[in-house]
Amino acid sequence: MSGRLFVVSGPSGAGKSSLCRAWLAHDANLKLSISCTTRPPRPGDVDGEHYHFLSEAQFRRQVEQGEFLEWASVHGNLYGTRRQDVEALLAQGHDVLLEIDWQGAAQVAEKMDGVCRIFILPPSMEELQRRLVSRGHDSPQVMEARLAAAEAEMAHADEAHHRLINDDFDQTLRRLLALSKEEENG
Repeated sequence: MSGRLFVVSGPSGAGKSSLCRAWLAHDANLKLSISCTTRPPRPGDVDGEHYHFLSEAQFRRQVEQGEFLEWASVHGNLYGTRRQDVEALLAQGHDVLLEIDWQGAAQVAEKMDGVCRIFILPPSMEELQRRLVSRGHDSPQVMEARLAAAEAEMAHADEAHHRLINDDFDQTLRRLLALSKEEENG
């Protein structure tokens, strides 16, 4: 039996990574598809666990060979999901989670049947800015770019099947877990 494909999107700082980690911890059959990126590793990043870190030349070669289910340029770096990674997990009966931006989510929805798209929203732009500042690893220029990109990305929230406002983490996680069960049942 083939698994289900969930695509979670949302602006940087909305809490999607934390929610996805918690969802994975609650669902043993759910597997995260590890994305490829050309961005440099951040402190604590592990190649093959957080991302597959590729040079731009490696990434572009894989694009030319048609290996990506989706890919995009985000904040000056390339990100993508290899088709074979996703299809292998689905064929093993696992549900697969993609944590990608709205551009990638749209590409996946065009190429794969039965995709469930979920968009995570912050409660407000002010809260989003506070969350981004509290991370402390972006320069003011990058922060400004992330906030501008967040506004643009949130304009695409209605393209998802489900939209969750992450105003309370535990409550949002409960809604996410319930939503995955609803999708499973029909």
